[in-house]
Amino acid sequence: MKPATISEIQKELSLLSQKELLALCSRLLRFKKENKELVTYLLFDSIDQDGFVRKVNESVSSSFAEMNDSNVYLIKKSVRKILRVINKYIRFCGDTKMELEMRIHFCKELKQFKKEINSSQQLANIYIGQIDKIHKAIATLHEDLQGDFVEEVGLLE
Repeated sequence: MKPATISEIQKELSLLSQKELLALCSRLLRFKKENKELVTYLLFDSIDQDGFVRKVNESVSSSFAEMNDSNVYLIKKSVRKILRVINKYIRFCGDTKMELEMRIHFCKELKQFKKEINSSQQLANIYIGQIDKIHKAIATLHEDLQGDFVEEVGLLE
């Protein structure tokens, strides 16, 4: 069964009453945790974007602090998990400035595990990949904002 296109869905949604829309959204929220997280962001967190970035960065910092660093494998697994969470929140916000702030904070936290980064090629590749994504995102920003972020990235390299 092929799903309908976005424009077809939008046309159908415009025909529904407010009560029917509320019931449809409530039903949608029951199925995936990510749907609930997205609606939570849109309803509550999108208003205060700086506060949202601060909460995400605090969450990343606490995840790094709680990380089991007994061996490199567990560190890599934890780092990938943290990165999945960051990427999910970046998809939610869709703002390049917020994306840069989250990725730069992640790189700063990861850089504190310097000996593990140097001993593990996979961790180094994750770090380099994030730096590359930061550079690509900076290129899409307005020139005035680019300078601020270029300085921060310079400290990471």
